[in-house]
Amino acid sequence: MRAIEIAKQATPVAPNVNFVLNRAEPQPLAGEVQIQTEVSALNHLDLWVGRGMPGIDTQWPTVGGSDGVGKVVKLGVGVDPAWLGRRVILMAAVLQVPANTPNHNPSGEDIHMIGEHSPGTHAEFFTAPVTNILDIEQHNPAEAAAIGLTHLTAYRMLITRARVTPGAQVLITGIGGGVAVAALAIAKHFGCTTIVTSRHAWKLEKAKSLGANHCILDDGTDWSKQVRSATNRRGVDVVIDSIGKAVHQSCIKSLVRGGAFVTCGCTTGSDGVTDLARVFWNQLSILGSTMGSMDEFRAVMALYKCGALKPVIDSTHHAKDGRTAYARLEAGDQFGKVLIDWRV
Repeated sequence: MRAIEIAKQATPVAPNVNFVLNRAEPQPLAGEVQIQTEVSALNHLDLWVGRGMPGIDTQWPTVGGSDGVGKVVKLGVGVDPAWLGRRVILMAAVLQVPANTPNHNPSGEDIHMIGEHSPGTHAEFFTAPVTNILDIEQHNPAEAAAIGLTHLTAYRMLITRARVTPGAQVLITGIGGGVAVAALAIAKHFGCTTIVTSRHAWKLEKAKSLGANHCILDDGTDWSKQVRSATNRRGVDVVIDSIGKAVHQSCIKSLVRGGAFVTCGCTTGSDGVTDLARVFWNQLSILGSTMGSMDEFRAVMALYKCGALKPVIDSTHHAKDGRTAYARLEAGDQFGKVLIDWRV
């Protein structure tokens, strides 16, 4: 089958991305389905996979991809035949409950990521547990593929972890990235005032056109005073961040008393320096968040299906141009989702 493979672990990732025609086709196990891919989407996770994930024994060459939409074409043992031929979307986080876990807490589940721990969606066919797919009826497969993981991640950060309410003031760093753009859309839907940052003026202009209330150009210095100014010196209720070290102190200094800093990533490094005195004195919450559950995914898809959420698509690439797609993401040139179209 056709596939986009990462040949080996290396940085940068893009030079090691190859389009191949002869990768073995995955077969569904019991409880799984095989899906013929229509559109897959890149995430920053694809870059981490290519750079090598600690503790994961990746078999090279590997196929990434944790977002995908396509038609169910084969069924594993025990799967309802009614799934055959349906257009579905993948939720790539397969939650696994550790054995003998008392008082089970969903946030403590082990997560097996399709596209990280096992081959993903950047191929002509992929497999998934039937419990991790949803029927998307006649919705546009490109739009749907662009919703997936980023909107699920942003939804958990804002709604499940931070518990934002209408009128909350939300700071979103690094606008242009998939999770940041998704967070902007979800925060606007729930009636929040939004402040976004970026190193690029053109990305701020795009964010403004999408409804961002305040835009701050990140020039590498502390921009927390600008956040305070935009909020009449109050500060924000919630910070949504995936940048990490480079902006951590500015984020913490931007929070109102009792505010919450929510992180789902650290692209500039995980060893950020924080201000513990400010954290305890202002009773701040520092919350980690990753992926989401199927219930949260259903909530996200319900918002999409009713028209409340519309994804932002940066660019669409033919499968044979997979290296170009990876390079665009790796350069940080995108605003919204980078897609791979397998139908052409």
